[in-house]
Amino acid sequence: MYSFDNKVVWITGSSTGIGRSAAIAFADHGADVVIHYHSSLNEAKILESEIIAKGRKCLLVQGDVADRTQVEQMTAQVKETFGRLDVLVNNAGALIKRARLEELDEELWDRVMNINLKSVYLVTKATLPLLKQAEKAKIINLTSVAARNGGGFGSIAYAAAKGGVSTMTRGMAKDLISYNMTVNAVAPGIITTPFHDRFTPPDIRAKALSTIPMGREGTPEETIGALLFLASPYADYITGEIIEVNGGQLMD
Repeated sequence: MYSFDNKVVWITGSSTGIGRSAAIAFADHGADVVIHYHSSLNEAKILESEIIAKGRKCLLVQGDVADRTQVEQMTAQVKETFGRLDVLVNNAGALIKRARLEELDEELWDRVMNINLKSVYLVTKATLPLLKQAEKAKIINLTSVAARNGGGFGSIAYAAAKGGVSTMTRGMAKDLISYNMTVNAVAPGIITTPFHDRFTPPDIRAKALSTIPMGREGTPEETIGALLFLASPYADYITGEIIEVNGGQLMD
């Protein structure tokens, strides 16, 4: 069984979806948790109360992870409250909206890149001083099957950004290994979350479902095993790796 007793875990974008399930799972395994949200205050507060009810410490931070000043302010809150950080999960991301190349203007491109790719750079860099103090810090980035297959209809920018996250994961793994720190990623496929409820029309969703050998979408909880494993001592000799969680939709 995994144990994260006396560990502090920060999960960006953790008020809903995979991030929410991850926050609960880490708390269930003994961790104190930093919950981050941008606009979903009610959902974040509900999650905060659930984690506190489990007997774990919890810090709620709000901000735009694509804004350096706000990221640094949130990091300062983590330092003030806990004085440490052992695990960082860069989970925040969004499709913003689907757009074919002809409709993909520069503003939308930049927004997608900022929330999905730039945020990983900003949050990781800001938290490095805290992570370097940990005995064996773990960084886990959330990429996507879209990084490998180009994504679905109208998701060129999102797929490109997630491809960047995958490449950045490998680069960070090499760059940070001297600090006894590992950097890995999890690449979910089609997971039943508010993300797809908001951005994926039923016809596109049904077509994508036909490409999954397991014949169904995954649940947020089914992504958590990979996250817990990569954050645990069982993965101490693994870095620069990307674990695909997609029901067989893409097999290496």
